[in-house]
Amino acid sequence: MYGARQFINGAYYPSWRVYKDLPPSALQLDCINRVYYAFLLVNEDGSLRFQDEYADCQIPADGTTGCISALAKLKEQAPHLRALVSIGGGSGSKEFPALAADPSSRGRLAYACRQFVDEHGLDGVDVDWEHPEDEEQGRNYISLLEALRQALPAPRYELTTALSVGEWVLKHIDLYRAGYLLDYLNLMSYDFNGPWTDVCGHQAQLFPLSSNPADVYPALRQSAHAAVEYVVWRGFPAHKIVLGIPAYARSFAGAHGIGQPFRSHEEMDYVDLPREWVHNAQVDHNVGAAFYVDTSEDGKGFVSFDVPASVRRKAEYVRWRGLGGLFYWTGIGDIRGPESLMRAGCQALNA
Repeated sequence: MYGARQFINGAYYPSWRVYKDLPPSALQLDCINRVYYAFLLVNEDGSLRFQDEYADCQIPADGTTGCISALAKLKEQAPHLRALVSIGGGSGSKEFPALAADPSSRGRLAYACRQFVDEHGLDGVDVDWEHPEDEEQGRNYISLLEALRQALPAPRYELTTALSVGEWVLKHIDLYRAGYLLDYLNLMSYDFNGPWTDVCGHQAQLFPLSSNPADVYPALRQSAHAAVEYVVWRGFPAHKIVLGIPAYARSFAGAHGIGQPFRSHEEMDYVDLPREWVHNAQVDHNVGAAFYVDTSEDGKGFVSFDVPASVRRKAEYVRWRGLGGLFYWTGIGDIRGPESLMRAGCQALNA
């Protein structure tokens, strides 16, 4: 399903989903070409540690022992697949500031990552430091990438990173230098609205709902496009940017439209949504987002999520803007068949 140009259509696999009978083989291998294994953790001295050693190394999975071995086994079934280990994560990043500030710790981590990747038959490392918080941490982030790139030379190994779309994060990083060091930047172009915002809205809009800088709700002005333009303006190559697609929904009970307050919030995997919601979702192609309003008794209210049509719109944007592709958090939050987000992205990228 891949054309002459190799767009990325990648998926994160979180190891804890194996406890729901979703081993790595639950991924749709025929429509993805990258898997990011989430997560391996770091210590401040630069050594690595398992997030869940039983799930990573011991649980029976796909005819082998541990999800990491199962991931390597996938590559035997799908020669086009490249598999990377993602280090850090949203709840596993607190060690990065001290680690990245110490040259010896950076070197130790680079060596440990090379050793881990070689031992387990993987293809590279994804750095998910969420996130450098000031200019010093931004400089140390680049130094960390330099150490990793030296230990993981291209093209044999891939080095990627996941970063927030917020300028308040990206402004601390020398994106021009990062563009030389990284193979791809996974831009987390989702979570624009959630329990941390005053009103509800789309969680992963491609274009902003409002262009008014005086808009009282800044989240309505955020968009994937704005983040792409900022990153490219700062010198990062467009063809190395990979846009994120959430394979989950955010619901805002009590709200029935964008910009309304809500009384509670919930997060649900796309695969767990009622099919009625997916079939009847309203798609705003101008904004590049979809939603459903659940008005049933004790309903979820305004529900924001991607559907195949909105993913195709984002894939068209990737092609038009010359970006690197799409990735999905998470690959097993998706559903198989014609409603698959990853399949829609693959088909549209390679149309």
